[in-house]
Amino acid sequence: MLGQDPDGQFLVGQVCSGELLGAHYGHCFGCGGEQPHGLHLEARAQDGVRVTAEFTVKPAHQGAPGLAHGGVLATALDETLGSLSWLLRVIAVTGKLETDFVRPVPVGTVLHLDAEVTAVAGRKIYSSAVGRIGSPDGPVAVRASALFIEVKVDHFIDNGRPEEIRAAMADPDQVRRARAFEVNP
Repeated sequence: MLGQDPDGQFLVGQVCSGELLGAHYGHCFGCGGEQPHGLHLEARAQDGVRVTAEFTVKPAHQGAPGLAHGGVLATALDETLGSLSWLLRVIAVTGKLETDFVRPVPVGTVLHLDAEVTAVAGRKIYSSAVGRIGSPDGPVAVRASALFIEVKVDHFIDNGRPEEIRAAMADPDQVRRARAFEVNP
């Protein structure tokens, strides 16, 4: 369960504002560096329970000619929102993602994402995010609200493809990162 102090504030892991959070898995389409057509999102911790990230929409990310595919934009929001679990020191999966597409995002555009936790109730983490075109203060292109559910690392072991689970489990750094989240400070 997520910890809260006596005043009801979330207990946040020891992460400094501006610190790069890193990829949770190298082959993740959202944040993994080993995914050639992935988004390669790099989330950074901000004050409070908030992260920012950005990515450049590439030709491989388009749906309509010259425009980002809505599913890619939803993935960027989902990945940024999912990064919030690093700050809470828990493993969480998407339970619900509601996305509003406000304006088209052209190929070549840098999308600036900003996400924050809005509430926590037991294993449920509620959050919201916004994506802006061109700069952190640019016009809003996409918005999302989400519900994430805290899980244990066994969720992935029990449900993932066996060959990929074996490869991840053979990487001591991957196992250490995953298990570290099961001990909430």
